[in-house]
Amino acid sequence: METCSPDQLAQFFGANATNATAAASYICGRFSAVSASLSDTSYAVDSTYLLFSAYLVFSMQLGFAMLCAGSVRAKNTMNIMLTNVLDAATGGLFYYLFGFAFAFGSPSNGFIGRHFFGLKSVPSPLFDYSYFLYQWAFAIAAAGITSGSIAERTQFVAYLIYSSFLTGFVYPVVSHWFWSSDGWASAANTDNLLFGSGVIDFAGSGVVHMVGGIAGLYGALIEGPRIGRFDHGGRAVALRGHSASLVVLGTFLLWFGWYGFNPGSFVKILAPYNSGSYYGQWSAVGRTAVTTTLAGCTAALTTLFGKRILSGHWNVTDVCNGLLGGFAAITAGCSVVEPWAAVICGFVAAWVLIGCNKLAEKVKYDDPLEAAQLHGGCGAWGIIFTALFATKKYVEEVYPGKPGRPHGLFMGGGGRLLAAHLIQILVIIGWVSATMGPLFYGLHKLKLLRISAEDEMAGMDLTRHGGFAYVYHDEDDPQKHGVQMRRIEPSGSI
Repeated sequence: METCSPDQLAQFFGANATNATAAASYICGRFSAVSASLSDTSYAVDSTYLLFSAYLVFSMQLGFAMLCAGSVRAKNTMNIMLTNVLDAATGGLFYYLFGFAFAFGSPSNGFIGRHFFGLKSVPSPLFDYSYFLYQWAFAIAAAGITSGSIAERTQFVAYLIYSSFLTGFVYPVVSHWFWSSDGWASAANTDNLLFGSGVIDFAGSGVVHMVGGIAGLYGALIEGPRIGRFDHGGRAVALRGHSASLVVLGTFLLWFGWYGFNPGSFVKILAPYNSGSYYGQWSAVGRTAVTTTLAGCTAALTTLFGKRILSGHWNVTDVCNGLLGGFAAITAGCSVVEPWAAVICGFVAAWVLIGCNKLAEKVKYDDPLEAAQLHGGCGAWGIIFTALFATKKYVEEVYPGKPGRPHGLFMGGGGRLLAAHLIQILVIIGWVSATMGPLFYGLHKLKLLRISAEDEMAGMDLTRHGGFAYVYHDEDDPQKHGVQMRRIEPSGSI
């Protein structure tokens, strides 16, 4: 940007000017003061936007807590609520000490960061405190996903160990690969782009959702299903959560928080694409909120009618999970796709979730919250979807500095972005398998993973936490009286 020069400005004062140089210096000084004030305002606006987005993402922890509580049986409510609190608390400490440095400690190599341990040298020209808070909220979201997969049968110490390891090391390394400017596959690493494009995982279908989902997959596989989840013949038995009301409340809180998760990933809002135009990054923020909304809504409706056809019921819990599956899928490409493409994303995500749940029953896999299927399966679909539908205009606006970079295959951008995204899926699966798999297996061998059968039958609220969350009696359980949901065959009226 050009600066005001008193010597150059003085030339425009006429010969009658008494002290042209002094006048020019005064005017330039005023211009510099106004410019500095505008720069300060820009920093303040962007920092406030990022802090507000961080608060929204953090509010998703309450959504996770309500969703988890409603999805488990009443006898395990206090246990799952406490694990959600400790995911945030443990994650806060370990992300502060190690995680943020491993993720964004630049300058570094392509694998892992190596600066800012304990937020040393923050704030800096690269980051302010608000950026740490925002990224911490993402890290604990990944840990919260995993806790749902292993609910109702896991020892408390196992939660503390896996949450510390996931937020302090496993997740930060993945976020460094795809989000740091030094990451080997990052779209922001313009000097060394993977396949000339890098990976466009804008808000984390892979970085957050796949990492949390695959970690939960290993935990649930190594633990095995809950007692009673499958009968002696291998048929699935529904162990229904105790409160659909809490499930719906949690879903709406997560929906609300997702408007910080996806639009907030721009990090700043006061960034014009063309100076003086009504169209700028604020428009992209709005578009991202719209694509997020449409994907979730489409997935919810698709699940509603799909499950009605398959099971004969209008099931609110399934609809809530379908909605969240649509959100998990659109998270990668929310900023670089058209709204109509988000509808396709949500429609396919619903069937991906239904298919993953069918497969889970076939292989006798038990995940009380469908976390691995929802976040892992739909997250993987979202990565592929982005590589197919990312538009050239939006990619170049959101990821400037490299004109002509590859975009979506179906949008005329070739297959290089798809190749990069397939590699992302494979390396995330490999990394989480190589880290979280051995961790859960080691806890299992040390008898620190699963609770005893007696404690599981009685419920962890009573055996581990001193009492039930509610005034709850076995005779209140409708299954004791033979009241069960049955299949209603579709009739002429719906």
